[in-house]
Amino acid sequence: MRVFDTHCHLDDEKFNEDREEAYQRMLDAEVKCCVCVGSDLPSSQRCIDIAATHDAVFAAAGVHPHEAKDAPADYLDTLAHMLALPRVIALGEIGLDYYYDLSPRDVQKRVMAEQVELAVQLDVPVIFHIRDAHGDMVDFFRRCKQLPSGIIHCFSGSPETAREYVKMGFYISFAGPLTFKKAPHLQAAAQEVPLDRLLVETDSPYLAPEPKRGRRNEPANVVYTLNKLAELRGLPVEEMAEITWNNACALYRIPRE
Repeated sequence: MRVFDTHCHLDDEKFNEDREEAYQRMLDAEVKCCVCVGSDLPSSQRCIDIAATHDAVFAAAGVHPHEAKDAPADYLDTLAHMLALPRVIALGEIGLDYYYDLSPRDVQKRVMAEQVELAVQLDVPVIFHIRDAHGDMVDFFRRCKQLPSGIIHCFSGSPETAREYVKMGFYISFAGPLTFKKAPHLQAAAQEVPLDRLLVETDSPYLAPEPKRGRRNEPANVVYTLNKLAELRGLPVEEMAEITWNNACALYRIPRE
């Protein structure tokens, strides 16, 4: 079996004491690949550095909505340079977050729109972070003259919202909350998304799944979300692993083998 964690943050300081051990546990759990995702320019560079020295890690570079207010004037040039580097396979994570509102909403929208334009120009997939902002995000996508390929990471919306994103061509990724007992809307959405648009992730060190809830998350734990997704879809876990592996490789444009 081979499993793909489509979104993690191995660069996070919570891994400073055991990053190499967490990487080995990932491989031991048959998680053969992961994407280390940046949230600003420094974290994006850390992800790139990790990917350069770990065969099973790829990197993504982008400016998260929390960090949008602090994006330097030349951040798009820096991102363009990063996206041209080996093993950097996506722009992200970017998007809108109205739960914390750590950057003003107009700034979040501007910085996201600028990065989407860059992704279209460079023809790279995008990792979208959307929290309590699905209405504005859908409206933004509808106004775009050209949409990038991309992933709605750590999906948190309704089945109806998931269907809307799928119609627009996006992949839908589920994280640890899919395994929670009180997550009927997420579980319903996971049953609605076409098999060729499903992905799994950890978003580690955050959002640990059951039975690891309350502890630091890590890429090895993506198997718990995969198991739940397989259960919800009535498929063997090995088959779901292969489906989500192939989907991730198609999205990120990397060889399946």
